[in-house]
Amino acid sequence: VQLQASGGGLVQAGGSLRLSCAASGRTFSSYAMGWFRQAPGKEREFVSAISWSGGRTYYAVAVKGRFTISRDIAKNTVTLQMNSLKPEDTAVYYCAARSSQSMGIYVREYDYWGQGTLVTVSS
Repeated sequence: VQLQASGGGLVQAGGSLRLSCAASGRTFSSYAMGWFRQAPGKEREFVSAISWSGGRTYYAVAVKGRFTISRDIAKNTVTLQMNSLKPEDTAVYYCAARSSQSMGIYVREYDYWGQGTLVTVSS
């Protein structure tokens, strides 16, 4: 599976961004998908995940209520809608695929990673 993340950029606090992850390769619908982020000097952390069917989602406490993950199986894409952005959301965001139908929240649970897209939120 090859993953290509896009949609990052510079936004003011309180603004919104929409990240997309395009997948190619093996059967996309067989994989649970996730978004992680890594701020400078920090470890990569879980943001959100979605099950293979899209029927279940999970969010980190820090983003719950502000971010929404979704997937379009027909288009092989996963989207992360980010609203009410805060300066602490500044990071490189990575999409990832897990060779399982169930979600995961740990980096080690994911098998494929995109290249990352930078999100910068100014105060």
